[in-house]
Amino acid sequence: MPRGWSDVISCLNQPITTYEETASIMQTLLRGKDYIETPDWTKEELETVLDVAGDLKRRFALGEPHRLLQDKTLFMMFFEQSTRTRNSTEAAMTQLGGHAHDLTPDKMQISHGETPKDTGKVLSRYGHGIAIRNCFYGIGNKYLREVAEYASIPVVSLQDDVDHPLQAIADLMTMREKYGNNLRGVKCLVSWTYAPAYARPLSVPQGLIWLLPRFGMDVTLSHPKEFNLMPRTVEAAKKYAKEYKTKFEIIHDMDDGFKDAVVCYPKSWGCHQYLADQGVPEGQRKEEGMKILNKYKSWVCTEKRMKMAKKEACYMHPLPADRGAEVEDAVIDGPQSVVFDQAENRLHTVKAILSLVMGGRP
Repeated sequence: MPRGWSDVISCLNQPITTYEETASIMQTLLRGKDYIETPDWTKEELETVLDVAGDLKRRFALGEPHRLLQDKTLFMMFFEQSTRTRNSTEAAMTQLGGHAHDLTPDKMQISHGETPKDTGKVLSRYGHGIAIRNCFYGIGNKYLREVAEYASIPVVSLQDDVDHPLQAIADLMTMREKYGNNLRGVKCLVSWTYAPAYARPLSVPQGLIWLLPRFGMDVTLSHPKEFNLMPRTVEAAKKYAKEYKTKFEIIHDMDDGFKDAVVCYPKSWGCHQYLADQGVPEGQRKEEGMKILNKYKSWVCTEKRMKMAKKEACYMHPLPADRGAEVEDAVIDGPQSVVFDQAENRLHTVKAILSLVMGGRP
């Protein structure tokens, strides 16, 4: 055989990777764009976020200044408590050379009835971006959309009742770091877990199921029947799975979900959608929700269940995790856990988003 032909034959025998799986067409005109749900952004725009986040992560590691938002102001409005989102976003603005105002309704006239319209218009006169966390079921996303309608500066979701787009994009970055940029055929299990709290939002699992299929991943959503998600997020997940030729399935058996999973993402959420579908009055939902919740205390991420997944599987959780209820300490503190890598990537991805929508080129 002529010299060099063995290398040619070896290359020809390799699996074919399609252009769709390797292409990253950068879309850089993002200044002024709201970031409320990931479906609002094209796949190419999200690729730009991931690329910029990787660059900013390298610069952070090297101690290189990256003051891309010099003298710019972000107004952060929190209707709920926060550790990672609040601190990563405020740290991001500081490291980018700007400033973040940490606001809660009691510090603003929202507590006295000021409308989203007026809030958006006023804050637009003072700064360069608005970021809001409002997870109240049936309220949060609508509130963000109304502020965004009247604001003349970009609005970024810090989590609402529909999506947690900052968490989802950081999770995707973490998965790519762990398993490579080509995630086609990689199975992600998004599983409900028990936790002794009724009112946890649906936004993390919803954010995952309609983002990951767009990047080639096969998604299994596992939960007891009473913990179904919002119909429009499930329909979007099915649509994207079909469009990107991936798999999306819903099952109701935790053990089956772990089988052959590569990314294991067990997390608790509330039965808000089920109670709404059943017409349970608002005043009775907490009591009914707790009754349902306590039927499924065995839905815990254990070492035994992690062994059902693939050998190279990782454990992910957005934190805070309810240790001993959602997950065993041996799992979250074990070698398969990447929860603190996830948490770190919240900083780099929010930096990328803020830099693109508040700075960037006009």
